[in-house]
Amino acid sequence: MFGDMNPFDSARRDLLKLGSMGLAASAAAVVPAFATAEARGATSKAATPLIFDVRSFGAKGDGKTVDSPAINAAIEAAAAAGGGTVYFPSGVYISFSVRLKSKVDLYLSQGCTVVAADSPRPGETTGYMGGTYDAAESKTSYDAYQDFGHNHWHNSLFWGENLSDLSITGPGLIWGRGLSFGAGPGRPPATAGASGRGFGPERIGTPTPPQAAERSRPPRGDYSLFQAEQAGVGNKAIALKNCRNVIFRDFSILKGGHFGLLLTGVDNLTIDNLKIDTDRDGMDIDCCKNVRVSNCTVNSPWDDGICPKSSFALGYNRPTENVSITNCYVTGAYRLGSVLDGTFKKFDGSEADHGKIGGTGRIKCGTESNGGFINITISNCVFEGCQGLALETVDGALLEDIAVTNITMRDVISCPIFLRLGSRLRGPKGTGDQSTVVGTLRRVLISNITSYNTAGKYGSNITGIPGYPIEDLKISDVYVEHVGGGTAEQAKIQVPEKEDAYPEPGMLGTLPAHGFYFRHVNRLEMSHVEIQPKAPDARPAIYADDVHRADFYFITAPNTVPAFSLNNSTDTRILLSRAAPDSIVP
Repeated sequence: MFGDMNPFDSARRDLLKLGSMGLAASAAAVVPAFATAEARGATSKAATPLIFDVRSFGAKGDGKTVDSPAINAAIEAAAAAGGGTVYFPSGVYISFSVRLKSKVDLYLSQGCTVVAADSPRPGETTGYMGGTYDAAESKTSYDAYQDFGHNHWHNSLFWGENLSDLSITGPGLIWGRGLSFGAGPGRPPATAGASGRGFGPERIGTPTPPQAAERSRPPRGDYSLFQAEQAGVGNKAIALKNCRNVIFRDFSILKGGHFGLLLTGVDNLTIDNLKIDTDRDGMDIDCCKNVRVSNCTVNSPWDDGICPKSSFALGYNRPTENVSITNCYVTGAYRLGSVLDGTFKKFDGSEADHGKIGGTGRIKCGTESNGGFINITISNCVFEGCQGLALETVDGALLEDIAVTNITMRDVISCPIFLRLGSRLRGPKGTGDQSTVVGTLRRVLISNITSYNTAGKYGSNITGIPGYPIEDLKISDVYVEHVGGGTAEQAKIQVPEKEDAYPEPGMLGTLPAHGFYFRHVNRLEMSHVEIQPKAPDARPAIYADDVHRADFYFITAPNTVPAFSLNNSTDTRILLSRAAPDSIVP
């Protein structure tokens, strides 16, 4: 037992182990470095420990005992001391809700696994060993503008609210084994006549028979299913609301529930070197300011990988702004857990995979888009076996000043690039920050993109709506090789507007272009773009409808059928392109 060790020798050994945490001072200078049961009552400043070992507060780490009371006690002690590091040695810590505190770092050591205890099953009031997760917050008048998961933070494995200067670091694992990803057996059908859209049986609208809902939600891996809205159930690995100066670094998440990370109103946020292999969203960065996401791996076959949002969950419009996402890998191609264990087992469409081949797994701004997405860069990222890049504003957000560069994609299952300005307008209908009107999508630069073996049904889909065009869009240095096979009949398709529809790459159906479909766009520039179908495609490479002041330079595409189809468009120039002769449309 730790308490039986010589405190000086123990502190010195653990400091050496924790050298990578920046605690390189001599042991003599910081003794007592670790809090023991006896040290918890120490009052002198000199005796205040730097490191709070969860074992010293009663945690067993044996994979059987519920350790969350001990973990929370260690966190409280660190907070009471003015801050410190709560240390998790190697071991398996079964836990319900862990309440984070300001000025406290949780360090998950190599070999440490924090396991989310099993939630209560349908019809039960308690979960593993009689425990429950903290209760979800009471409903508010604005809950209807987001899905259940976005409105609640306390019903999580780790959560914090109104905190500052906190972190979770270290190479350990957070395993959300007992968390819900949204719904489970016996979930009642949705409410008739309600508006909006959720996920699977959470979708709000026409009721479906329970058996139909159950068929639409097959298990994700060999895990029990739990109902997200049931009392005592946990449905997120980590959730923060209204916090600042936050660091998440080096740990992994397996099966994170509805969200691996749900971060709402979190400013000065750093997320670095995380590996997330999960059953729904990887990370949602909602209404946050000054954010850096780097060096992360996310496998999220059933939902988005890295997802800036701008919801109404705080009760007012707040943009997500000043965000950099760089050096990340996103995928939806691999079976749950197989990225983390290094086996990289792809879905193959078999019965065991419930017919699944590829997944969502993308980087997306949206869908919740009330406040805005402002001043954002996405660079040096790899997409594989997932959907492509999506920039969406359908709930009134200002989506402005976005730069995307150096992106590689393979086996994208829908549009490589999807930009949508729409009018779903899920939000309050008042005035000021309580208003919801059509937003903007403008000043977007996309460059240095390569996409190989992309699905050929859609091309890239870039659309505004009548009276609300996308503006000031530049696309350059792009190579797209897709499967092709489009027909002459598909080239004649009249594409519906669907102004208020939920935005997804396939929302408009098969498109009459195999490369890029533009509609309701002002001031477009494309240069050094090549589009190559593997099989012959009878559709034009580029289709423009209600596009004004467009320049196409150095475009390469097959021209066995005309490569460009310009409709209801003016002030267009095609120059120096292998796809078509030089031409100017006034």
